[in-house]
Amino acid sequence: MIDPLDAELDFVDEVAAFFAREGMPLIAGRVIGWLLISDPPEQSAAQLADVLRVSRSSISSATRLLTPSGLVEGVRRRGERQEYFRIAVDGWSRMLANRYAKTAAFRELTETGLRALAGSTPQRRERLHNVNELYRFLEAELPALWQRWETRASAPAGEDDRAG
Repeated sequence: MIDPLDAELDFVDEVAAFFAREGMPLIAGRVIGWLLISDPPEQSAAQLADVLRVSRSSISSATRLLTPSGLVEGVRRRGERQEYFRIAVDGWSRMLANRYAKTAAFRELTETGLRALAGSTPQRRERLHNVNELYRFLEAELPALWQRWETRASAPAGEDDRAG
């Protein structure tokens, strides 16, 4: 394996810091960062551990965290027992689609809370009401936004809706 350049490792660490601010473990963010730029795109747990200078168990924990969202996927090569990890072709879209699919469920949950607080003061209900309104808005607007993205993503290379 070719040693990564300092600039590449700096990028990986910046990606990790970004996701850490979102509550993700640092190593999971580093795995995402490296998989975004690695060559080849598929990396074994041993390769990831080597380049990121962490234990294989840390890589195992990180990939177990990252694969359910659909962002990272494990793949096997014919004739090899080893699993390789990569950013799924549509991984970012799948991850966001899974997150947005939960919009209606959380909006419904906030409505349950508002019903529970029906006799409370407006000041007590205000925070929950604001969240409910945001999720109502998102639930109404996200389908059109998502459709625009799918149309753009399925357009032949070089053709997208930026020109229009």
